[in-house]
Amino acid sequence: MTVLILTSEEDVTADMVVAKLHEMGVPMMRLDPADLPGKAVLSAEYAHGDFDGHLSVNGHVLSMRGLRSIWVRRPGEPAAHAAHPSPWLTAETRQALFGMLYSVSTRWMNHPRNAEQARLKPWQLRIAHLSDFAVPPTVFTTAPRLAQQFAEEHGDIVVKSASGPPPGDPALALPTTLIGPDADFPAVAAGPALLQQYIPKRADIRLTCVGTRLFAARKLAEPGQVDGRYGDTEHAWEAVSVPERIGKSVHEYVALAGLAYAAFDFAEDEEGIWWFLECNQGGQFGFVELETGQPISEAVALWLSQRKADRRVPESHW
Repeated sequence: MTVLILTSEEDVTADMVVAKLHEMGVPMMRLDPADLPGKAVLSAEYAHGDFDGHLSVNGHVLSMRGLRSIWVRRPGEPAAHAAHPSPWLTAETRQALFGMLYSVSTRWMNHPRNAEQARLKPWQLRIAHLSDFAVPPTVFTTAPRLAQQFAEEHGDIVVKSASGPPPGDPALALPTTLIGPDADFPAVAAGPALLQQYIPKRADIRLTCVGTRLFAARKLAEPGQVDGRYGDTEHAWEAVSVPERIGKSVHEYVALAGLAYAAFDFAEDEEGIWWFLECNQGGQFGFVELETGQPISEAVALWLSQRKADRRVPESHW
């Protein structure tokens, strides 16, 4: 039984898990959907009430009957590396590849349908509420008057991107930015703005959830620091224990979201409260493992190596 890893060729985090799978003696195939068609070959047959499919990468053939699990890590756009790429070819290749994979009853980390929903910041905040996290007051709006009212009510607020940096070359950096109630808000009408109450923090928390296992790491923040992703604080990530209440909320969140893997970001305030900021369904963990020694890649490999009982109807998520 083989683990299928969907990711780009250059992915150091995936390399760490691949090494663990090799140590465990678990067969695996690594495929970048961008290489299909071309370096990779696909075939799926539906006949006589039955189904079978195959993937071939560099002479290595994987039958869908021998699929143990699928890790959707950081795959490229289907057919992006084709000799003559086009939006039509990408759509056709996506239909063929994921239609075949969805036809198999297997374990996903994470299922693309659940992952797509989990990326939506407004939805994340609602699930965080339902999971009993502490969540800063937040508004998404295109109404300047409502943005102004929110700022006047909550004082110092931050503005940040809901979807991440816009596509382009070179890539743009969009740090979370602190603004005051006297800011000018007419530009909000041009596009949805994400405004959130500013939480003065003493530390950033990254909590990685792999199945039922939780790995938390903490990095001290500089006074007045807003976005922990930018600027060198000269502090390292250190492993910390997960408070019981936080652990319960994390398990509730991933159950509601249908996720097998999730990376949570929290801001720890001066009273020790962990404020939910976001949950990245495909967040990096390599930098945390390298600094803390936490066995996250091993946990991912162990989860992927488990086998699921065959079912006639494919599951949407595990």
